[in-house]
Amino acid sequence: MKLTDKVRVPPHRLGEELGKVILDVLQEQFEGSIDKEIGVFIGVTGVDQIGEGELVPGDGAVYYDVEFEALVLRLVLQEVIEGLVVETTTFGAFVGLGPIDAMLHVSQISDEYINYDEKNSRLICQDSKRFIAVGDKVRVRVVTLSLNEREPRDSKIGLTMRQSGLGSLLWLEEDLQKELQKEKEKGGERGSR
Repeated sequence: MKLTDKVRVPPHRLGEELGKVILDVLQEQFEGSIDKEIGVFIGVTGVDQIGEGELVPGDGAVYYDVEFEALVLRLVLQEVIEGLVVETTTFGAFVGLGPIDAMLHVSQISDEYINYDEKNSRLICQDSKRFIAVGDKVRVRVVTLSLNEREPRDSKIGLTMRQSGLGSLLWLEEDLQKELQKEKEKGGERGSR
């Protein structure tokens, strides 16, 4: 996104290269923060334009109107996204979505009963023996979304992977291979008739 803001350059940094100082200030101010209208700031990628500096009486800093670019995660209810499992617990898994984690409750992993393997930090489906573990990539749907601008870590994002086309990317690849094998076998039956 291209955004504009007024940036305060502190007095002790006025002798440094202005573009670098402004980028540092923007990165410190925005990265990891949340704005309900804009989304979750992943990173400030560059400064496009710096306006004239303004002085405010009683403050030794200089204020600049700045245009900058930022990489933003804008989540929407029912959106399908991919993330990385960063932690597993007895009640589910936390999925990293850039600078913020979302909750995948055990009830939203599979229709099967889920066992927690604490030793290996895995959640295992009882019947199919499929599992998810830290480091696994998953495709999930956002089912609850409550962003907290003041305390981003207190934001609540709920996920599910109980629907078709969702789950561990390894599971999805296995399912695709099974489907391709079935199609291949059907094609072979038609050719022998």
